[in-house]
Amino acid sequence: MTRAAVVALLLACAFALAGCSGAKTKSPASQSSAREYRSIPTDRRGGSRSSDDNFRDDTNRPQSSRYRDNDDSVPGGPAPDISKLVEPVPKVEPRALYGNKSPYSVLGQSYRVLPSARGYVERGIASFYGNKFHGYKTSSLENYDMYAFTAASKTLPLPSYARVTNLQNGKSVVVRINDRGPFHQDRVIDLSYVAAVKIGIWPKGTGLVEVRGIDPGEPMSEPPPPTLVTTGHAPGIYLQVGAFSDPANAERVAQRLRLANLGQVQVVQSDVNGRHVSRVRVGPLADVERADDVTARIEDMGLPRPQVAVD
Repeated sequence: MTRAAVVALLLACAFALAGCSGAKTKSPASQSSAREYRSIPTDRRGGSRSSDDNFRDDTNRPQSSRYRDNDDSVPGGPAPDISKLVEPVPKVEPRALYGNKSPYSVLGQSYRVLPSARGYVERGIASFYGNKFHGYKTSSLENYDMYAFTAASKTLPLPSYARVTNLQNGKSVVVRINDRGPFHQDRVIDLSYVAAVKIGIWPKGTGLVEVRGIDPGEPMSEPPPPTLVTTGHAPGIYLQVGAFSDPANAERVAQRLRLANLGQVQVVQSDVNGRHVSRVRVGPLADVERADDVTARIEDMGLPRPQVAVD
C-alpha cells in the first residue's frame, strides 16, 4: 500500500467515525533522506498558501491532487527567528474528537493510543515534515503549522505534550502532539519544521532522540541529561532481529547475520518479565541511512523486520 493510500484510508476513517485515528500520513524525511527536500521562498505563515483566501483543504479529494505541492519543502526565503518563537506550555486539554480511536491499523500494523502521556519514555529515530503540509489538516483536524512546536506520534493521545531531546547534541524542545505518524516502522516521532530546526534534526532530516511524555498536572522539571552528556558515549543505532528463549536459535540467527556482513552482531542476554531471553542485535550502525539499508537487507534474507533500539 502506498503512502498516499494510507493517507486516504486514515482520512476516510476520521470522517466516518468521530475519534478515528488519522487524517494523513506524512513524513517525507521518514521515507527517505532530507536530500529530497527543496527550499522555496516563503513568509512567516507559508506564503501564498496561508494568505490565499481561496485555499481550502478538501479532505475528500484524492491524495494525488489534495496537496498543492508534489514534494515536501522547507522555507528558502524569509523565515521567523526560531530563537524568538515560544514553546508550548503544557496544559490539561480535552481529548480531540478525531485521531484517538484505539486500536487502529495502518499498513497491517495495529497501534493502541495511550490513555495519557504520563510515564511515556521512548528512544528512537525522529524525522520531520514541512511546507507541503503547512495549512492542511492534521489527524486531530487542526491545521498543521510548520512554525509551531508540534509533532506526530503513533501512540500518544491527541493532544498531549512531550519533551524531545536530541541525543547527539543534548538540545531539547517541548512539543504539542496533534497528529498521527510517522508510519515508517523505524521512526518514533515526526517533528514540525521549527521543532526539528531547534534541536538540530534539520537539515539532515533525521536524528536520534528521546521522547518523554509530559503530565500537565505535574510541575515541569528539567529533563535528564542525554547519554552523550552523562557518559561521553554517543548513542548508537542497533537493530534487534529477535528475542529467543532458546539460546541455540539465537546463535543460529546471529551466525546468518555474521555471514551476511551486515555489521557487528551481538547476542545479548536479558530477563523480560521473569523470563530469560537471548536478543540478537546488529550494531552500532553509523547513521539512519545505514540502518534503513541494513533493515531492508535483513528482510530480504527472510528474517522478520528488526526493531530499532537507540542505546
